Amino acid sequence: MIVLSCKDIHKSYGIDVILDKITLSINEGERIGFIGANGAGKSTLFKILTSQLDHDAGELFIDKNKKLGYLSQNLSLDITNTIYEETLLVFDNLLNLEKNLKALEIKMSLPYDASKEDYQNKIIKEYTLTSELYNNRGGYTYKAKISRVLKGLGFLEDDYNKPINILSGGQKTRVALCKLLLKNPDILLLDEPTNHLDLDAIEWLEDYLKSYKGTMFIISHDRFFLDTITNKTFELINGHVDCYNGSYTNFIELKKINFEIQLKAYNVQQSEIKRQEDIITKYRSFNREKSVRAADSRQKSLDKIDRIHSPDRDPRDTKIKFETEIKSGNDVLHIEDLSKRFGDNLLFEHLNLDIKRSEKFALIGENGRGKTTLFKIIMDQIPSDTGIKILGKNIFVGYYDQEQSNLNPEKTIIDEVWDEFPKLTTTEVRTALAAFLFIGEDVFKVISTLSGGERCRINLLKIMLSKANFLLLDEPTNHLDIMSREALEDSILGYDGTVVVISHDRYFLNKVITRILELNQNGLKEYLGNYSYYIEKKKNPLRFKLEEEQEGMSKTQINFDKKKKREEDKLEKQKKLDFKELEDKIASLEKELEKLNNDLCLEEVYSSPSRSVETNNQLLSVKKELEELYAAWELAVSEEE
Repeated sequence: MIVLSCKDIHKSYGIDVILDKITLSINEGERIGFIGANGAGKSTLFKILTSQLDHDAGELFIDKNKKLGYLSQNLSLDITNTIYEETLLVFDNLLNLEKNLKALEIKMSLPYDASKEDYQNKIIKEYTLTSELYNNRGGYTYKAKISRVLKGLGFLEDDYNKPINILSGGQKTRVALCKLLLKNPDILLLDEPTNHLDLDAIEWLEDYLKSYKGTMFIISHDRFFLDTITNKTFELINGHVDCYNGSYTNFIELKKINFEIQLKAYNVQQSEIKRQEDIITKYRSFNREKSVRAADSRQKSLDKIDRIHSPDRDPRDTKIKFETEIKSGNDVLHIEDLSKRFGDNLLFEHLNLDIKRSEKFALIGENGRGKTTLFKIIMDQIPSDTGIKILGKNIFVGYYDQEQSNLNPEKTIIDEVWDEFPKLTTTEVRTALAAFLFIGEDVFKVISTLSGGERCRINLLKIMLSKANFLLLDEPTNHLDIMSREALEDSILGYDGTVVVISHDRYFLNKVITRILELNQNGLKEYLGNYSYYIEKKKNPLRFKLEEEQEGMSKTQINFDKKKKREEDKLEKQKKLDFKELEDKIASLEKELEKLNNDLCLEEVYSSPSRSVETNNQLLSVKKELEELYAAWELAVSEEE
């Protein structure tokens, strides 16, 4: 059943056409990935779907029985609230029911007055109905849900009482995402939901959305996320939408096949059109009545042909190619016993590392652990507290700074590049800028007026022109659209220098990285392989016992680890049994609570003051015990997560 559709939606600003006859339909339960270049109009379409923008022409349908939820890049939060207060707004109806229940409980606890029997019976009935409504709407579990989602998205309990107005932009986005997930709408529109999330939070969100029963329409540049969540892909290209069955990786294969088929059909038709036009031209050159009629006849047939359009190519194709000018020595970087702290905050210590020529590492770790700080130590921008750092022979470092702090906001684009590479000619500079999509008058834009994606492209261009042989890339795919990310990946794959990259882009890490360096407080732990291998080894370390043995691990140690694993499995099994026992007890008490509520409505109970008071006391006792069990259940869930 179709829950959302567009037919010939058109949107333009002056002479700039953003959306041109957009036609698409989404069925209930589908999970759509929505991709396209930056500025193609994806967010514009979402704003039209949510009535934040008017469309110039076309028809729009959204099932009126479906609740639509939208996570935009422009947030609407009450900055006077704390994080927890803001999430509580989702459950206003339950909070109101709670107030009603407490007021009714106070009235029910008053001494029985026979003269007000009808009134008291009315109070008991109202309490029973309100209590059932409260329970059916999740009144006993909503606090656990809030805690689960907040923790899943990276908030600690100590963060709950922080006011919204002191949060960073990324934290505010996570609060908005938390609210949206708690509302549980029928149709989710998500605009870059993984922005500002670390890897743990992204993986939690993926697990959460896997169990989501509704329909999803997702704008994202996170291809790994799209592969995990979506089952269909819409590409917005040159103002219209192409639809493909399958997730992102399937889309890439299908698009390639479709492009080749369309291009072949287009070329065959063009060849036939050219042949017919040549014949028509030749007939007309005879200048005889019979040949002119033949030419006119062929022309009419040619005009009736249903012309095949040339298959779409995105005109904004970034050309990135990293090259080295000088070959480095085999030993690129040696680090020994490095440590760094800021005040009482220890980032890392006892850090040791050796990097050889042509290796491609990823540096990963929790946010705030010091990954960028380590890069700055390597670049001599800040000192370490202890240890040594030695760069090898003929090492020329190219550093991509995610904060773009190496750009002068007052310069124009062309001056920013030319001042750093003054030996280049005007033609060489303009050609290089054009390869990174800066053409015409765009090159005279001032840096301070540029978007994050444009600044990113300038930094990548400068690194490319430097021809450095050791690249330190700090979140290089941030702000890049998918096409630019793929161009960057292909460039790194063909690069003969050495690369260390900090990135949360798992698709990128899987494609270009051969080793993972996990940074923690006690230094680095190295994993051979790409990101998926790293995750698999973290989750199932015993599957790789042979590799560990080859790395020098003794059989005694392996047997010890096996025994330890069996003990941990036994403990985990007991935890699950205890958890099931807890859930069973909750279910039993919920039934008892329902029975007591029903008993209060029985004539033999409410007509007897003593039985009414006794039943009410039992009800309050069961309710108190339930609240304690719910708290224990919430704690068990949070420990599991």
